[in-house]
Amino acid sequence: MSSANPEGHSKVSPFSGDLEGLIAQTPPTPYYAVIFTSVRTPGDDGYGDMAVEMEALARQQEGFLGVESARNNVGITVSYWQSVEAIKNWKANARHLFAQQQGRDKWYLNYKVRICRVEHDYTF
Repeated sequence: MSSANPEGHSKVSPFSGDLEGLIAQTPPTPYYAVIFTSVRTPGDDGYGDMAVEMEALARQQEGFLGVESARNNVGITVSYWQSVEAIKNWKANARHLFAQQQGRDKWYLNYKVRICRVEHDYTF
């Protein structure tokens, strides 16, 4: 699939969907990013369904701006938020707390969370 950006350059996607939909459309800086890096246990064991549910739930949270995710040997999910308060509210969500516990109990060998303030971004 090909799409043109404002400068007239063409982007070709190896995916069957919209390339722009793979990258979160964030507002002008500053905003915040939560980077969740993980190594999974073998098998699904309900992980896929919970991941879909968590993304849908996050999208309903006040202050949520977008999400990007990729997985090969290491999974990296970056969610974007308007404020640290919005991130704290998401972390404290009861269903998200349950998913976090399930992750520790059965889905992840290990993980790391990083919270960053995005000072600058640009697009190609």
